[in-house]
Amino acid sequence: MTVPTGGPPEGGDGLDRGVLAVAAVVVLGAVMSILDVTVVNVALKHLSADFNAPLSTIQWVATGYTLALATVIPITGWACDRFGTKRLYMLSIGLFVIGSALAGAAWSAESLIVFRVLQGLGGGMIMPAGMTILTQAAGPQRVGQVMSVVGIPMLLGPITGPILGGWLVDDISWRWIFYINVPIGAIALLLAWKILERDTPQPTQRLDFLGLLLLSPGLAALIYGLATGAERGAFDSAEVLGFTLGGAALVIGFLVRALTAKAPLIDIRLFKRRSVAAASGTMVLFGCAFFGAMLLMPLYYQTVRGESAFASGLLLAPQGIGAMITMPIGGKLTDRVGPGRVVLGGLLLVIVGMFGFTQVTADSSYWMLGTALVVMGMGMGMTMMPTMSAAFQSLSHDEVPRASTALNIIQQVAGSIGTAAVAVILTNELTDRLPGGAGEGGGLGAATQDIPPEVQAQVAPPIAEAFGSTYWWALALLMLAFLPALLLPRKRAEVPAEQPMVMH
Repeated sequence: MTVPTGGPPEGGDGLDRGVLAVAAVVVLGAVMSILDVTVVNVALKHLSADFNAPLSTIQWVATGYTLALATVIPITGWACDRFGTKRLYMLSIGLFVIGSALAGAAWSAESLIVFRVLQGLGGGMIMPAGMTILTQAAGPQRVGQVMSVVGIPMLLGPITGPILGGWLVDDISWRWIFYINVPIGAIALLLAWKILERDTPQPTQRLDFLGLLLLSPGLAALIYGLATGAERGAFDSAEVLGFTLGGAALVIGFLVRALTAKAPLIDIRLFKRRSVAAASGTMVLFGCAFFGAMLLMPLYYQTVRGESAFASGLLLAPQGIGAMITMPIGGKLTDRVGPGRVVLGGLLLVIVGMFGFTQVTADSSYWMLGTALVVMGMGMGMTMMPTMSAAFQSLSHDEVPRASTALNIIQQVAGSIGTAAVAVILTNELTDRLPGGAGEGGGLGAATQDIPPEVQAQVAPPIAEAFGSTYWWALALLMLAFLPALLLPRKRAEVPAEQPMVMH
């Protein structure tokens, strides 16, 4: 099918049927990969019991998946050129489905970890490849609406994941948190084969092997170091420092390589453009603050209020409702008035909502917390994807795949850093308030699990205070995000001259 990139279809600037069909395929694939990040967390205790493995081992079911994502994302831009976006997208979904089926049939903790890594190798390419397909199909003048569509699974995944995972684990079997991906993936593959137009690979350059050897292991080591430090509640051990600093050194080495190589793995020269640099800075600060804060609320409900994992997931649903209200509005406003104004308004809403959580107590009203979540969700719907739209707005058709790869890496690393930082801050706050109890030297898990019922009423108030204090740090990061957001473009994208484009 041929889609004109020079302007919107006759009758308005909305998304036409062809682009909406492509969007449906992309969202279906993205839902699987993003949902799987959160749906597994609620099953870790069950997996530990079933396989008779300690939590220190079974947590690699989650960490191994994240590391695989970080390892494979850097090659996505090159792979799009080399194999074509449709082929790469279908290959990614296929790997993810195979990994899911094998994970559901796992017979030991070690086999499950290996199959989760296979899942991550496919899942890491689904989102950037899908974003490339959809952005190129819609054109720059409709990138805001396109990004709002892609943002649906990114917003709802962390909310629906615990709900779905809690239900499957409690009422059916933990194996179905993996098996459920098989029919969804099969449908996604069928729709991708039928709807996405076959594109011709255009390998413009060789794979930057040196860049790959620097960036992929660097990202994996950096994220492992951050995750391990957060789990232990300290970053001063030789292992954590070695991986964290070593990973950071490799990433810095890649940046030097990218600036000097003729054909780098990721063209970081794109960040010389004001819109791309401003969007990246906003995304880093917002991602650290928001995804770090998302770790806190389910923990608050479970440790302070005594709610189950399933109930905690339901109590987070108002955030998704808020996002669904503003996301389509934010996308259209981005295309009409430019992303800058939309993002500033969204950041303000998120700050207002998060301020409510800084006041949290052991008996805070659920209505108040739900209202704050709605406001945060509304702000999220007007911040995250419009920020990404700002980066794509000034890019040519051929620059989109590599920019998509770079932005996905930034988002992944920012989320990992934010989660790790918030975990450490919360652990320290709990240790200060519970000097003789949970928390001291034991990491976040020891600080927030297995509180005896007879002491719940006594420790709940200081634990709630620890959560409130931690939210202040996230709020400070959000306020800093205003600085790069002020540099985002405040005009709509210019519509290029009409020219046909074969949809990827």
